[in-house]
Amino acid sequence: MGVDAGHSMGWSASGERAGPFVRRLVAAGVLAAVAIGVAIVRFAPERPAFGAAEAQRGADLLAAGDIAECPGGDAEATARLLERLPGTIAALGDEAYPDGSERAFAGCYAPSWGRLINRTRPVPGNHEYVTPGAAPYYRYFGRRAGKPGEGWYSYELGAWHVVALNSGIDVGPGSAQVAWLRDDLAAHPGRCVLAYWHTPRFSLGPHGSRLRMAAIWDVLYGAGAAVVLSGHDHMYERFAPMTSAGHLDPARGIRQFVVGTGGAGLYRVVAGGQNAEVVNSGTHGVLHMRLLPTGYTWEFVPVAGGTFTDSGRAPCRPR
Repeated sequence: MGVDAGHSMGWSASGERAGPFVRRLVAAGVLAAVAIGVAIVRFAPERPAFGAAEAQRGADLLAAGDIAECPGGDAEATARLLERLPGTIAALGDEAYPDGSERAFAGCYAPSWGRLINRTRPVPGNHEYVTPGAAPYYRYFGRRAGKPGEGWYSYELGAWHVVALNSGIDVGPGSAQVAWLRDDLAAHPGRCVLAYWHTPRFSLGPHGSRLRMAAIWDVLYGAGAAVVLSGHDHMYERFAPMTSAGHLDPARGIRQFVVGTGGAGLYRVVAGGQNAEVVNSGTHGVLHMRLLPTGYTWEFVPVAGGTFTDSGRAPCRPR
């Protein structure tokens, strides 16, 4: 697959640990496979670079989900990454395997990512709801988790408005959560918007794409949101900007990252999918985003010994 003449690429993805699920650009307009396997990689022309003055401002956001799995797992390695990187931490759900119980949080999550609780803004995952009402999750994180039974909230990070949502409860068009989201976005005009929750709208992993998240996506799309972060499938995926129906929309679409690489055992790619740009199923790590006044940068940072990376930049659309 080639790219249009005269266009350069605004991102990079490489590394021997990328395994059989990553391809890379090796020359202008030429794609080569690192190894045999399944990968869906598409490219978009590089957007204009941000100015030097703008690059001096902004705020850091670190994100990953599917985190503390005992025994085993790599949560300690990703926690060490977080300790050396600046910024607010978005824990993208499934923080404490296998069941989000008091024991799982105390014995598995607390010794690793729990060291960074004062920097963490979490959302719950399906494993938290194995325990009725995700009650230990709400007790562990306290006010940082939002109101028990709801789990949604928002906050300001630099020039951005950030929305944390709960994919473990009703997310339908008539739900209380969607109504709250509309009101929250209307109350914060003039800012770039990033949202995160656990279950992704789009994924090439074994859990697949979830149509039930479309109503939330539509509200965010209407408000001009730039980025959605999710976990659930234990891999890293970056998608081109899309509508909730999966149609490519470079001008107004939302870019989704799946970052289920926080420490739990990794999954394999099992499906193709439209508009996926980079997929890696062999590396634990965290996504490091820099939120700038009119755009953002991203970098996937692997754990010690990992070599897969993915980085780039894009604009946002303050409403």
